[in-house]
Amino acid sequence: MNDALDFPVWHSLTGRQAHLARRHGGALRIDPAFGPFAAAAPGAERDLAALIDDGGELWIVQPDALAAPPGLRVIREAPLVQMIADGPGPGLEADPDIAVLGEEDADAMAALAQATRPGPWGPATRRYGPFYGVHRDGGLAAMAGERMQPQAGLAEVSGVCAWPQYRGQGLAARLIRRVMAGFAARGDRPFLHSYAGNAGAIRLYESLGFRIRRDMMVTVLGKAE
Repeated sequence: MNDALDFPVWHSLTGRQAHLARRHGGALRIDPAFGPFAAAAPGAERDLAALIDDGGELWIVQPDALAAPPGLRVIREAPLVQMIADGPGPGLEADPDIAVLGEEDADAMAALAQATRPGPWGPATRRYGPFYGVHRDGGLAAMAGERMQPQAGLAEVSGVCAWPQYRGQGLAARLIRRVMAGFAARGDRPFLHSYAGNAGAIRLYESLGFRIRRDMMVTVLGKAE
């Protein structure tokens, strides 16, 4: 597990985001309020069973699918691509349509994430770091923010989504650029994950300076029935 980007959850929860980790033996999961992400050291996969609640899930993101350890079952698997930006990222520029989202936006952010499913969303997901949004017609139209920080100098763009009626207007690209600019200002290089079959999203990310670094897998685990 030497490469932080190959095992981003493990390195985040043993490094910059260790304050969010819950541990059992050789397994870790993030505080459930932030989401279902988990990881285990090689040979310690059975310890994951102690970290899942009844009816809950654990999401394992790594290069290969994970076989279900004792006490758990595989709910689903999905191929991902992991992408990274090579350049320094955009500088901060004024964009009057983009606002920093706060506690007053929590319900609107959750509704948007649950409707569009950019990734798992919990009651504290918005607290990973700054999230930015565009409001239209009195409501939140689109947003983007951040998630994992597997080592110093790396941060993940996440939570990119828009209501269907606001797609095709360039909002996602503008919001991603704002997230990337924040990363650049603090010295972090952006990376992200996309479902491998989401060709439209991958093209968008490539247009913003990302390239595919490697294939990844997400394995979603639940308690064995």
